[in-house]
Order: sequence, then structure tokens, then C-alpha cells
Amino acid sequence: MQFVPYLNFDGNCAEALDFYARLFGGQIVFKSTFGDMPPEEGMPPLPDAAKGLLMHAQLQVGAQLLMASDALPAMEGLDPEACGGGYRKPQGLWVSIAVETEAEGRRVFDGLSEGGQVAMPFARTFWSPGFGMVTDRFGTPWMVNVASAS
Repeated sequence: MQFVPYLNFDGNCAEALDFYARLFGGQIVFKSTFGDMPPEEGMPPLPDAAKGLLMHAQLQVGAQLLMASDALPAMEGLDPEACGGGYRKPQGLWVSIAVETEAEGRRVFDGLSEGGQVAMPFARTFWSPGFGMVTDRFGTPWMVNVASAS
């Protein structure tokens, strides 16, 4: 079994994944836009503004996978709860990143902090040589945790 975080964005998924690929040293292995979807009977026409938004994308970082998409905007003739009901800020979760060294933890935390909001500064704790919590500029909440030195 593997758990794969699936992040949702408000129109800036491509920008966020490009940033994460650089920061985490990963590669975007799949991208598809809402405009790539084949027409389906009964589906209202997609607004032009939505066609370039990412319907689904995958970022590979080593053996780990992070999936993401933009939220489908509200569309006339479509139930507002369809496809999640539009973008909603993440609540009740943090994406936790485990890193090997304090230097790597600091680098990742500082990158995620640029333009974001720090909830707990990156510092030594009783369980780790480095831990911090931040919501990045894209609205995704992260915890960065350095593996405890044995």
C-alpha cells in the first residue's frame, strides 16, 4: 500500500508543480489540461479560461509521487458540487516531508517559506534536530522533519 498526496490548486497548479520539481529535485512525469478532455454527452461546454488549467499532473521525486490538479471552476449547467465544488483551501492536514539532514531540512523549509506563512519556525525540537511548519505561497501546508539523530 502507498499513500499519495493529491493537492488541489486555484488555477496555479502548473506554477506550483514547477516550483516543487525544482525545490524537491523531481520531475513532472504527466500533465493533462481540462482542455485535453474529450467532450462528453451532457457535459456543459468548458469555459475558455478553464481549458488551460491542469486536470491532472504527477510529480515524481525519487520513489515518491505527488499528484495535483487545479479545481474546476463553477460552470453554468453543472452541479456546483461536481468535481469537488471548486477550490477550497486545505484544512485539517499537513503534507509531511522527512529529510535526512538538518541542512536539507533548512533548504526545503526556506524554499517553502518564500512568500508563504510560517506556522512554526524551523528549529531543533525534543524529537528532531530540525522541524518546522509552513503554508507555502500556493496555500499548501507542509511539515518539514529531519530524521532524529540516533
